[in-house]
Amino acid sequence: MGMMNTGEGPVSTPPQAVAPPPPWQAPTAVERGLYEAKMRGDWPAYFDVLGGADLFLAISRQRADAAPDTVFFSPYWNPQTQTECLAVFTEGMLPAPVADPVFEARSLGWYARAWEAGDPPFLAVNPGSPCEAFLPTTPAHRAVWQQHHERARNAQSACGHSHAHGKLRALHVGGPLHGPVAHGLACAALLFVKNGELWNSMAYHGSGYHHERYRLEKYWGVTSREDWFSTQERLLNADVISGVWQFVLRIRHVLARDFAGAVAIEHWRESAERVLRRSIAEAGEARITPEGVIPAEPVSAAEAESQAAGVRRMIGRIARYEARFRADGLLPEGSFIRTTEAWDYGRASGMARWGLGARFCTLPEAEQAVLRAGRAAQGAYRSWEEFSAGYILGRCLHFDEEEFGPWYEEMVDAHRILTTDPASPWLNIPWK
Repeated sequence: MGMMNTGEGPVSTPPQAVAPPPPWQAPTAVERGLYEAKMRGDWPAYFDVLGGADLFLAISRQRADAAPDTVFFSPYWNPQTQTECLAVFTEGMLPAPVADPVFEARSLGWYARAWEAGDPPFLAVNPGSPCEAFLPTTPAHRAVWQQHHERARNAQSACGHSHAHGKLRALHVGGPLHGPVAHGLACAALLFVKNGELWNSMAYHGSGYHHERYRLEKYWGVTSREDWFSTQERLLNADVISGVWQFVLRIRHVLARDFAGAVAIEHWRESAERVLRRSIAEAGEARITPEGVIPAEPVSAAEAESQAAGVRRMIGRIARYEARFRADGLLPEGSFIRTTEAWDYGRASGMARWGLGARFCTLPEAEQAVLRAGRAAQGAYRSWEEFSAGYILGRCLHFDEEEFGPWYEEMVDAHRILTTDPASPWLNIPWK
């Protein structure tokens, strides 16, 4: 019988209910999907998530450098299975990059195909975490892996990553979501959304050590720490973008400021050509400086005419891009782009992480570069939207050739995600 309060004395305090532990906070949607499927005992769903994820394994850097086309398995003894296991990790479970070891990423389908008879009897997925699983590696089990991988691949883009492109993905544990570092990371968000990468992963592994090295060599010619440092500095100083773009945009900016309004395209062309011809003429005259006489660098009449024609064409291209930007909601009516520096600052934010993934720099060095990229962007622009327009114009002037094809469309899609998704860093991190 329960106790009643008769007014004759205090009622004893009932035992306090113990609150259940909070659910595990997964670093990314991948680990959350694995955890929830495991808690439900829904192993097909677990494999569906795994089939669409990058699975990283640790390799000694010496081995990785000595045989870049070979992936070495380094099994460990697992007391739970009482066997050797090969440990693999999803992106959100990786440790911060250090000099050694490095990590290589492969798909579940790759493991299914690469497994040999003498390899460990279990694949350990995220061992030691709430979403861990120990997967038997018999041929029958690996056939199931392959089926789930193919199903995920059919639903995703065929690219170097297992995950899909055009997605806003974030690291919810272990990655900054607010503050100066997050701001600097978000300067590369257009590219990271386009690639489907975690926008705020400062401790970046990318798609693995060799993939990051390959990417830097193929697209940037970076093969050493010295190359990386030089390229990083050029991007942070906005020295990679075309001087012609900056010249014509600066001319219009000065005209708009002087006349307090919109600048007609013909006025813009005439002013830019006049300034260009004057600078060409001045370059053809010897100059006396405190260091001595600087000899003239004469430019032929044909070369001067060619440069003037190039400036006129560039102004037309920029004007047409801006008209399309306004039609697609990238630029407000009546506004114009002042500078394309955003393209360098955004890529500087990415370069910091690519260099870290390739082990050309340390985590503190990469973080400092990200902070500098954020500060430089804040000095040149007034909002995320203005920054975005400058970045997209630079990318299109370099790659798109006024085709308004994938180079443009990918950026429009990423811009719309970043300006509308409630989880977007651009909606959660103040510009200044």
